[in-house]
Amino acid sequence: MLSGLSLSTVALLMLAGVVLDWLLGEPRRFHPLVGFGRIAGMIERRCNAGGDGTKRYLLGIAGWTLAVLPLVMLAAFLLQAAMGAHTLFGMALHALLLYFCIGLRSLRDHMLPIASALAAGKLDLARELTSRIVSRDTARAGESDLAKAAVESTLENGNDAVFGTLFWFAVAGGSGALLFRLANTLDAMWGYRNARFLRYGWMAARTDDALNWLPARLTALSYMLLGDGRRARECWRTQASAWPSPNAGPVMSTGAGALGLALGGTAEYDGVMETRPPLGSGKPAEAADIGRAWRLVARTTALWIVAAASLAFLIERILHA
Repeated sequence: MLSGLSLSTVALLMLAGVVLDWLLGEPRRFHPLVGFGRIAGMIERRCNAGGDGTKRYLLGIAGWTLAVLPLVMLAAFLLQAAMGAHTLFGMALHALLLYFCIGLRSLRDHMLPIASALAAGKLDLARELTSRIVSRDTARAGESDLAKAAVESTLENGNDAVFGTLFWFAVAGGSGALLFRLANTLDAMWGYRNARFLRYGWMAARTDDALNWLPARLTALSYMLLGDGRRARECWRTQASAWPSPNAGPVMSTGAGALGLALGGTAEYDGVMETRPPLGSGKPAEAADIGRAWRLVARTTALWIVAAASLAFLIERILHA
């Protein structure tokens, strides 16, 4: 049980958080994760101010701890207090915190307009929209490049913004979902292999890798089950280890294989063309494939909720037999 709740109740709260996200979308004003990003930026500017290698590692550990742990501990305390005051109130806070942490509706709202712009031949608009969600340069990108970038981002962020959050909510409730999302946000902000963040961002990158290891592989397995399973399994086996990220590799290679798409390869970053390992196999990405990738993420979300409810029912039946 989680905080005195039955497993079936936890599954119900997962559904409630997803439904809230779908109905309301991300908050347009005062988004908690946006506020956290600003706080993290201030902490980094003060802590990441120079020093030798060892000092930068230690400052990065201190910065991560200062940014994440007080908020997670406060959330855990408030959730526990709410559960003690009134169970329904506490349950509502768990679901509300999951809503703030999950990004399923946001993923759709960012990706599908790119597909619509490409389908309408509005290449400049598609470039602008894609530049908001990826770090690669889009000023000279063609339709296939933009579709590829959007599909890759959809597959990867399905894990980061949705499934990793659901996994840690199942493990530790609202505070678990918050821990994962804050750690993932810091990895996105600090987890770069450049002079500024190579040492300072070590803690952020490694913590996100650890928290994401199992959710990423469950996500890859889900993509494989819901798509071209044989192709997805082969891509996971042969391509995942070549990708720089230990978790993005399984997720994106399997997702691309499940969709029958050839992703990865050449892209422009900071004015320099880089060639990354291949992902998936099949045809190049097109505008319509962005919607296909989104639907794969949506179906996987439904699969996870059904699986959580079924597992809870089975375990509770066994325990009460």
